[in-house]
Order: sequence, then C-alpha cells, then structure tokens
Amino acid sequence: MKRALTLTALLLAAATAIPGISAEPQLQSGIDVTGIDDAIPAGKDFFEHVNEKWIEANPIPADQVRWGSFSELHERDLHQIKTIFEDLAKSPGSLDDNRRKLRDLYAEAMDETKLHEQRAKSLKPQMDAIDGIKSVRDLPAILAQLHGEGIRSLFGFGVGIDEKNSSQYIVEISQGGLSLPERSYYIADDADSKRIRDAYHEHVGRMFELLGESPDAAKAGANAVMEIETKLAEASRTPVALRDVEKTYNKQKTADLSKLTPDFDWPAYIKGTGVAPFDDLIVGEPEFFTALDTLLKDTPLDQIKSYLRWQLLDDTAAFLSDDFSTESFNFFGKTLRGQKEQEARWKRAVQSADRLLGEDLGKIYVERYFPAAYRDRMRQLVANLIDAYRERIKTRDWMSDGTRQQALAKLDKVMRKIAYPDKWRDYSSLEIKSDAYVQDVMRARKFNYDYRLAKLGKPIDKTEWGMTPPTVNAYYNPTMNEIVFPAGILQPPFFNPDADDAVNYGGIGAVIGHELTHGFDDQGSLFDANGNLNNWWSPEDKKRFHEKADALVKQYDASIAIDNLHVNGKLTLGENLADLGGLTIAYYAYHHSLQNKEAPVIDGLTGDQRFFMGFAQIWRGSNRPQSLKVRLRTDPHSPEHFRCNIPVSNFGKWYDALDIKPGDAMYRAPADRVEVW
Repeated sequence: MKRALTLTALLLAAATAIPGISAEPQLQSGIDVTGIDDAIPAGKDFFEHVNEKWIEANPIPADQVRWGSFSELHERDLHQIKTIFEDLAKSPGSLDDNRRKLRDLYAEAMDETKLHEQRAKSLKPQMDAIDGIKSVRDLPAILAQLHGEGIRSLFGFGVGIDEKNSSQYIVEISQGGLSLPERSYYIADDADSKRIRDAYHEHVGRMFELLGESPDAAKAGANAVMEIETKLAEASRTPVALRDVEKTYNKQKTADLSKLTPDFDWPAYIKGTGVAPFDDLIVGEPEFFTALDTLLKDTPLDQIKSYLRWQLLDDTAAFLSDDFSTESFNFFGKTLRGQKEQEARWKRAVQSADRLLGEDLGKIYVERYFPAAYRDRMRQLVANLIDAYRERIKTRDWMSDGTRQQALAKLDKVMRKIAYPDKWRDYSSLEIKSDAYVQDVMRARKFNYDYRLAKLGKPIDKTEWGMTPPTVNAYYNPTMNEIVFPAGILQPPFFNPDADDAVNYGGIGAVIGHELTHGFDDQGSLFDANGNLNNWWSPEDKKRFHEKADALVKQYDASIAIDNLHVNGKLTLGENLADLGGLTIAYYAYHHSLQNKEAPVIDGLTGDQRFFMGFAQIWRGSNRPQSLKVRLRTDPHSPEHFRCNIPVSNFGKWYDALDIKPGDAMYRAPADRVEVW
C-alpha cells in the first residue's frame, strides 16, 4: 500500500511568500527554457512543448531503462553515497562497529577476485538444505528458512499493521513465487509475452548450467520451473484485482489454515520462522493457497526442489560472480526491459547496502548532506500544502457536510515525517562476517526479516520509517495516515533555491500534494483518520466520488503509450487521482502564497505559466520501449507523458495560463474535465 512518488529539497532556500522563508530579490524563473520546443504548441502536447529539446539532448544512458528528472537525482544520490563508502575504506582501524559493517559489506561487493573464486559455492548451505528434502513434509521448515533469507518462493509471509485494527500488528500471507513481473507473462497469448516466456525458459536453463548441471538436467530443471510458476500464475490475482484492499483482507483463525491447505504443515512452517504464537492472520488470496496445496500435492518432489534451487539462484545472482550476475542481467535487464549495459558494480553495491543497512548509512548521509535546519523549512512547506488542502475540502460541492467533517479530521491527523527518523534502528546484533558476500547479504536480510516478525504482539511503532534516509522517493501509508519524505529526495532538481515560488510550487508542491491526495484516492479513502479500513463516506458521496474516478479511468484507458498498448486506467487510478489532486492543491497553495499580489513576469513568463511549466519539468524524461511495455503491465504509475498532460488538461487554470482554445489537440470541454479535490 505504500506509495512512491518523489519530493525534493524545498529546503535549500527561499520562496517568496512562504511563511518563515525570506523573500529573495531578482529570483530566476526556474524554467529550463533551453528544453522548450516552440515548434510544438502547448495546446498540442504540453509535455513535449516544455521538455522535448531536453529529452533530445539527454538520451537514456546505456545502463538505464529510462532517464529524466527522477533519474538525474537518483544518479547524484548514488555518487554522494559512493563518496561515503570511499571515505570509510580509508579508515581501516578507527571505525565504530556500525561503520565497520558498512565498510566491510561494500568491500565484499567490490571484491571481484573473491567472488570469482567462490562462484556458487558460497550458496552451499542453502543448496544442501534443499537437496536434503526427503518428502513434501520437509518442505515447510526449509521454506521458512529461505523466506527469512529473502528467497521469495511459493508465497509471501510477514507481519504488518492490521488494516481493520491499526493499533495492532498481524501476520499476513499472500500470493507469490513468480520470477517474471506478473502473472500474464506466463499465460498471455500475445507475441511479446511468448517472446519473454521463451527467453526466460532458456535463461533458467543457462543458470542451471552455470551451477554445474548437465545440459539435460538443466533443461529438465527449467521445464519444472516453468510448469510450477505457470500454475502459480494461473492461481494469482491480476495487478488490478490486488488493488482491491477489501477483497485482500481475509481474516481467519490460524487453526483453520489446515482447511485451506491440508497438505501443507503450517505449524512446522510457523515454527521455522521463529515468529511469536498467534491466533489470527490475514490471508490475502485464499484461492491461491487452495491451488498451491494442490500443486504441492501433485508435483514430483524433484521438480519442487528444482524450483527452490532456481528461486535461490535467481534471488542471489546479483551477489555472486560475474558469470551469474551477467546472465541474470542479460535476461532481466536486456531482454525484458531493453537495458543496454549493466550498472557498474559500485552502483549495485551502493544500492544493496542502502537496502540492507539503510538507517546506519542514513545517519552518515544526513550528517554530510542534510543540515538539520532544512527540516524546519520542509515542515513549513508541507504545512502550507495541508492548509490549501483544507480549504479545498471545505469547498467541494459534491461532498456532504458529514463526510466533509470526516475528511477534514483525517487531514488534520496526517502524520508528517521529514528527512530522517527521530529514532534510529539498532543494527548491533547483525553479523557481517566477510566470509562470502551472498551469505552476508542473506544474514542482513534475515536480520531485517526477524526485526519485522518481532513486532507481532508489540505496540505499533509510529516512529518507524518504510524507506531509508538516502532514498530518492516518498510515500503515503494509509494504516499510519502518514506522509514520509526521505532526505534523499529533498534536493534539486525538484526544488530550485534560486527560483521564484511558481516553479517550486509546480514541482515540489505538486509532489507534496500528490502524497497528501493518496489519503483520499480510491484506496486511501477507504481508511479513516486512525488508519482503519472503515467506511466514513455517506453512500451518496461515495457514489459521486466513484463517478469522478470512473471518468478519470476512461481518460487514461484511452491513452496509447506505445504501439497499440494503452495505459491501464484501473491499475493506475490511485496515482492518477494523486497527480490530479497534487497539481490542484499546489496551484491554490501557490496563489495563497502570493497574498493577493501580482506574480512577477520572469523570462517573459507569467507566474501561472511558470507554475504549470514547473509541473511539466518534473515529468520530463523518456523510456526504452521494452521497459515501457513492462511498466504498462505492472506499474501503478502512468507513463510520465500522461502524468503531465492529463492532469493539466483537466484543470481550467491551465487553459487560462497557456491560452488553450477549442480546436487544440489537448482541449477538453469543461463538461469533460474531471475535478475531485
């Protein structure tokens, strides 16, 4: 349920009329006028009008599948973190235990000689455990071990906040076990799915051969993987169906699991996880587990063991020698997503360390790159957007007073987390042994897994973060009713410290508004002010809300992204509502900041023109065709082109600012425009 959209460093400086931030004279427009293509009128394609020349001048790097504003910031972030690790390496004898672990983990990732010498021998403990399975009754204990080490076989198991009682944690199990991006790749009849499926089958066989198996054995293993994963896919829900949070909330007694899967020994599995005893759990997709039980009962044990070996190999290939990591990249990077080159080893090492030890790394990151004073500026800007949201809720004529009061109460209770946690995680009990990179990775995964399972039965930790401080991202969490903005995203290009307010409200302001709107999108609106899945809408208001949402679905469904492939309006609905709401709220917050004064004209552009161009700039970028095709099937975010053009085409103020007229390609008649928040 966590959302991921970016924010940025509105902190670094100034904004004309933001309370608590001093005005600066002779500010820049903040618009990259070199990226504007006047040959493409704003009313024909606003995204291309603002960004086309920048896109032409900034082709996708060979090691990326897309490139744009978000990518530039992420790349800068990686270089900053790399400097941290390089400095740690220069202090071999003077580091505390936490910094030593970071240094040693990164050093292991960069030791190509050691990785080459060990190859897949470093996986011997896990491979031996799989080979030691004598019957299906042995499977649950081994599966519990693999899950703890981050091997995503057969299904998912974890502890999360109970969506209908947000004051407690609960065990959750869910569908899983696939290596391809989603179920349709295994069962769809279109040419692209068949191409990917065939290439994947061959890839699995090659990986088994790298493991030392004969060509015949490798082929048999690949056949077993395809058969098992196809059956799992057939039993899985679609990405759109998984967005229905009410249908994925299926609470039942732990004792009743045996009725769902009579041939799977749940007590043995649960004991293997080490989780505290529990009476209830959430089964995300009951029909999946019924099918899983049949699969395990009917599938020969040798095939199940081949599948487990594959899952182990697939989930750890990035931490093995180059022959394994390169073969994995050749399929998942080149074939599946069109990436030309693998990322440099140091980039992969940096990102892995952030995933595994992110808060220890985050301490150093914020000390070096994020002065504490910046948080106060960020808090003020977030407060300004919330004030604007409050005023918009008060004026919604489609909402009754009772529902309106509930919405205002929810907005007022939104928890705001800025830059980094107030309480840092303790990694002192994690061992980094430097015996094998992949084993240290799995030890760190197990440490984090146990940390999450240990929450069961304890009070909700409202200080916890779901992202690490260096992360270039942001999210809204409905069960905590919180918006979270890590330090990594709080830097240019989304906020320009030398620019006039307009571009910053169009950029970072729209992203803050986006995250706030997730609390009121088609999923977030199902949760009340306390984070419980609980209807607070009148039937009439909910009907009117869904009518607006359905109209937005149709707009995106009609949008062709590549070839004959359309955006999936239902899959992307939550993000589309958030994009539209974010733009709207940011615009009114910007005008409130002007305090009835006329915005200056800078670079020949009015304040409103700069606001909308600033919004367009944050979406500038391009995608490799194959990567875009994967995104259309799996990503709840629409492609960037539509994240720009469809929201502005629904917003009347854009028409006034850019002089958009009937007959222009992007023109929508007022009756066809969607306005929610």
